[in-house]
Amino acid sequence: MAGIRLSKVMADRGLCSRREADRLIRQGLVEVDGKVVSELGTRIDPSVQIALAPQALRARQNLVTVLLNKPPGYVSTQPEKGYPDARNLICATNRHCRPRSIERQAPRRASLHVAGRLDIDSSGLLVLTEDGAIARQLIHPEHPISKEYIVRVRGKIVEPALDLLREGLELDGKKLRRADVVQNKTDQLRFVLTEGRNRQIRRMCELVGLKVVSLTRTQIGNVHLGRLPRGKWRLMQTDEAF
Repeated sequence: MAGIRLSKVMADRGLCSRREADRLIRQGLVEVDGKVVSELGTRIDPSVQIALAPQALRARQNLVTVLLNKPPGYVSTQPEKGYPDARNLICATNRHCRPRSIERQAPRRASLHVAGRLDIDSSGLLVLTEDGAIARQLIHPEHPISKEYIVRVRGKIVEPALDLLREGLELDGKKLRRADVVQNKTDQLRFVLTEGRNRQIRRMCELVGLKVVSLTRTQIGNVHLGRLPRGKWRLMQTDEAF
């Protein structure tokens, strides 16, 4: 069958997630070249004009994204016995407001989905969002957004090891993408990655004889952890974008 599914084109354009696209199509809130499309599975030419109804646009404007400075010891995705869920930190007492920011109502924890996990032992910037388009942007391999980490290690940092960390390592039989790795201090490295394999930095360091002591994610795309205190959260502002 010719064409591409409308929901996929909407997701690829960043209008919403595929799941949300199906819901909007079903409700008759999507126009293709000026005509309402309400049949799921509709295939289109990817060059067509797509517009959301005002009702759908207003609903999307109310979706919120939360930035949390996750402490070590908190689980970011799958529950694990003995470890608290990072979502539990999204409460009124842990809210941190930016100076001169316009603060919106806090979201319901149940409506938030983690977009890019952090290991139990890791800390730093964790994104939780109601917006499926943002989640897709941060998670989908088609959108390689850079992520910055500050990593304290045990062991001697030598130039050959840095060269291997930058380019030349494999995990699970698959070559890693090139990484930006520099030495900040005697025992500290700065990593910038565009992929997120399971425990990737810890495993990379082990391959070159280094042991990770602490790992903090400080930036995702253009969004910085900044001065957000550990264990605190704030709403992502309209002037911020990944």
